[in-house]
Amino acid sequence: MKLAELEVNGVSWSPTKASLPVLHPTTFTVGAGKVLGVVGPNGAGKSTLLRLLYRFQKPQTGYVRVGGQDIWDMPARDAALCIAAVLQEQASAFGLTVREIVRLGRTPHRSHYATSGARDEQVVEHVLGFLNLHPLADRDFGTLSGGERQRVMVARALAQEPQVLVLDEPTNHLDVRHQLEVVSLVQNLGLTIVVSLHDLNLAARVCDDVLILKDGHPQGFGPPQTLLTDSLVSDTFHVDARREQLAPSGASHFSFSLPN
Repeated sequence: MKLAELEVNGVSWSPTKASLPVLHPTTFTVGAGKVLGVVGPNGAGKSTLLRLLYRFQKPQTGYVRVGGQDIWDMPARDAALCIAAVLQEQASAFGLTVREIVRLGRTPHRSHYATSGARDEQVVEHVLGFLNLHPLADRDFGTLSGGERQRVMVARALAQEPQVLVLDEPTNHLDVRHQLEVVSLVQNLGLTIVVSLHDLNLAARVCDDVLILKDGHPQGFGPPQTLLTDSLVSDTFHVDARREQLAPSGASHFSFSLPN
């Protein structure tokens, strides 16, 4: 899979031109092969930002570029070859098997109503193997657990062979084991990734950089080790936050309490 830098410059969005922005001008760059975590409280603008990145909504200001090319200057099919998304809500599979779901990821590579070719099937089989999904390949998608479904949706996205992968709350509604599986997956994909997360400790563990949003405004961007200060986290989430060093690993961990 190709790696590409993601450049986001001054993007903003509001439901109408007359309404207040849901997302105010936001700028950041994700290096090729790096992982960016987008964090913030509910209503901060995280999902709105992600929709701009995977070309669901067009920014009202600014631009999104992958590998130096504006995603709105290319046909939708070409954009789908650059960016893939895994969303929180998973549509009904209509009785499709895991292999058939993953095969849908090859749609942007086919012309009109062409059927799968040898190259498509090769990619599908490779992705199934990479994510250890071969044992589930002939299972009905609707019979899978939440963690298994999430893995299948990532597999479908990888079958697109994108340069950038966008993940919207990939650990939401998952138990601890399946959260750990998704975290391990993100760490080992080797793609340029933008992932929205609620868990700050998870973001600090997985991400090379973090973007903090609050009320649609960017609050900071940078490595989690330096950006996520007690004061910034406390102010953003309206809690008392304290970062502690864990022995013997030296890793940091946030603890939270309600303000007095």
